[in-house]
Amino acid sequence: MPQNRPHIILIMTDQQRFDTIGAWGCDYMVTPNIDRLAEEGVSFRQAYCPGATCIASRAAIFTGMYPHTTGVYSFNNWGKHRNWVQDLNAAGYFCANIGKMHFSPRDIAGGFHERVIVENPTNKTLDNGGADDDWGRFLTHHGQKRPNDRQRSDPDWLDKYQGVPWHLEERFHSDVFIGDAACAWIRNHQGDKPIFMQVGFTGPHEPWDPLQRHLDLYSGKQMPERVRRDGELDDKPPQHRARQQFQAEVNNEARIDVTRAADDDIGRMKRHYYANITTVDEKLGEVMAALEERGWLEDSLLVFCSDHGELLGDHDLAYKWLMYDPVVHVPLIVRYPGAAGSVDDLVSLMDIGPTILEAAGVEIPDYCEGRSLGPYLRGEEMEGREFVFAEDNYLVMMRNKDWKLVYYIGQEEGELYDLGQDPDELYNLWSDPQVAQSKAKLLAELLAWMTSSNYWASGYKRGERGRNRMRWPGRDNFLQGMSENERPRDGYF
Repeated sequence: MPQNRPHIILIMTDQQRFDTIGAWGCDYMVTPNIDRLAEEGVSFRQAYCPGATCIASRAAIFTGMYPHTTGVYSFNNWGKHRNWVQDLNAAGYFCANIGKMHFSPRDIAGGFHERVIVENPTNKTLDNGGADDDWGRFLTHHGQKRPNDRQRSDPDWLDKYQGVPWHLEERFHSDVFIGDAACAWIRNHQGDKPIFMQVGFTGPHEPWDPLQRHLDLYSGKQMPERVRRDGELDDKPPQHRARQQFQAEVNNEARIDVTRAADDDIGRMKRHYYANITTVDEKLGEVMAALEERGWLEDSLLVFCSDHGELLGDHDLAYKWLMYDPVVHVPLIVRYPGAAGSVDDLVSLMDIGPTILEAAGVEIPDYCEGRSLGPYLRGEEMEGREFVFAEDNYLVMMRNKDWKLVYYIGQEEGELYDLGQDPDELYNLWSDPQVAQSKAKLLAELLAWMTSSNYWASGYKRGERGRNRMRWPGRDNFLQGMSENERPRDGYF
């Protein structure tokens, strides 16, 4: 174990697309602090998330296992699965979470010594008879309330397309609260252990509620046009229309109908979304300043990423759930001493855990399905991934640089895109006989990946087979802390 182990800082945004960083050529963005990270670190320009929604992606990232191994495909409980934060904890790191982790159940340690818990701003825990999170209690202590159910009280809600500037004092904004809490923790923490700190911002998850002064920065700016073609959803699986209809009719604040949006409406929506990222960016800069003041930044491993992206009107859809690139292609920047530049190889957010553990001098457990990005950071040769994968709501996506296939478990329809000819994923070739051979090859590759993933990455190597059960190295660690009712039934392990 190295004597001088680095501090490790993982900063995660929520629902941030890949094309939202000024330094990455997006001149409509105001992101000076993310730009600084890009200048001082390694930009992984082809990074993909393992899930198309918050919990599915975060559960995979932190457990190190894909949904087909853990069973966490959507809003499933995952917080008591073994995760690599616990491995850092066991190896002597002091672990703190400030902001959104999205554990389910929410109020658990999950390997952290300290947690300041913040969920989505419109979370309705109190309405369901539960305890509020730390941000909600902060609001209550100052006589304020979480913004909830504005689709009922605001007759113009549908016309705002989730763009609603923050209406209270700045200090009450969830991302301001998270940034302020992180800075205070950095300045005040006492102890001589190396730290692992996860800072989870809630933005730019909808509703898009930037500080007004950040929205003003986008006034008059030309916004990128949405990606769409007339009738394109007619050739895609029915889940696309169903998702569109569900979001237009749902009775909560996420209600949105982009089919009725004019170009000006989409432009307004994007300004709010991008400005929400600028609000997060400002707090990121303050966190980096606090790290510098404490003398922690230069020798730390700092990872910046988002759990998944956002459609933002593309394909006449909003939010996530589906496997388009604006959802699964995400920012990933790693700042590490002596490392800088840009990488165009395919990488996965599944690689974050192994990268962090390697930097900490902790053995990477058998159950981690990613691989360390350390060679990239050290300037060493590394063979790129051939494919990246994502799973969510029983969709399985595999993608290389030429093709994307989305397999819908239990149905004949699917998606297949020739990314060389159609990078915007407008023309679904799933049923096109001219690419049947390519489709068959990709399906065979997908089957090979799923079976080998289950076999090797779950830790089963030369474990002994027991009665109706596979025994594998690391099994007892994985089940540690689970009650009998929470453990997978016999036959799974």
